[in-house]
Amino acid sequence: MFSLFIKLQDMLNQTRRLDFLAPLLLRLYLAPIFWMAGTNKLSHMESTIEWFGNPDWGLGLPFPTLMAYLAALTEAGGAILLVTGLAVRWISIPLMVTMVVAAVTVHLQNGWLAIAEGSGSLFANERTIGAVERLDRAKEILREHGNYDWLTQNGSFVVLNNGIEFAVTYFVMLLALFFIGAGRYLSADYWVARRFGRIN
Repeated sequence: MFSLFIKLQDMLNQTRRLDFLAPLLLRLYLAPIFWMAGTNKLSHMESTIEWFGNPDWGLGLPFPTLMAYLAALTEAGGAILLVTGLAVRWISIPLMVTMVVAAVTVHLQNGWLAIAEGSGSLFANERTIGAVERLDRAKEILREHGNYDWLTQNGSFVVLNNGIEFAVTYFVMLLALFFIGAGRYLSADYWVARRFGRIN
């Protein structure tokens, strides 16, 4: 029995030859997210700066111009570095910082859920429950006065709750990349390290 377990373990260990796939997929998943966030900020920089600095309807951050440019360039530049697999452990640090800032300043007050769903959910708060009630009412109106089947043909309607769920998820993915790096073979980091004798 023990020898069978050892053989199975050896077979399982053979999958480590493909361990470069996990960091590659993490990088390719995160890159468009940060690219869209960064380029959106850059293309609307004036309103981004206003939102970063305004304490009444924005984030009320100090040095809003500097903060807006830092966030935008970190996200857009980080996306490029993630795709190429260059300096992945280094860029993970400021990208994690942007996720912490986003979670604390923008999303925390809305609870955990990114999408308001299931008022009976363990993670639902008063905001989520109110959003679900409004969504149910909106669906009733659409069923009565609209072509509901056509409207929902490509997916159902949801209400964005804007909780910390996505920011935390991206943070965890970046934390994994920080520790494991860009991965072998399909990253610039791997080939740079190999060229300068940092890996076998």
